[in-house]
Amino acid sequence: MSNSSWIPFVTVALLLGSVHAVSAGTNLLMIEDDICPWCERWNEEVGVIYDKTEEGKKAPLMRVDIDDPVPEGVTLKGKARFTPTFVLLIDGAEVQRIEGYPGEDFFYPALGQMLQSVQKK
Repeated sequence: MSNSSWIPFVTVALLLGSVHAVSAGTNLLMIEDDICPWCERWNEEVGVIYDKTEEGKKAPLMRVDIDDPVPEGVTLKGKARFTPTFVLLIDGAEVQRIEGYPGEDFFYPALGQMLQSVQKK
């Protein structure tokens, strides 16, 4: 296969990534706001390492601004009213959520419980 035959595949992959379409599986959707100090704190304490953690591998992070439309393929049980809100998605459907961020000592145990509860099903 020549290098030029990869161009359409790469283009489609880049386009799909920019649309934030949800694939099958488990994801963590972070609903955030640019002016949210708690979102900033989460980014500093957790966001910089999240994808390297066990939780991050089980539930890769997706992000959306609270004022933007819900990503294609995502079904929420209700509108997010606070930032940050973390929504555990299974195949694009909301299972549970964490509203707010009181610190990483709360975040990881809460997310761990959510992940554990969906593994039991």
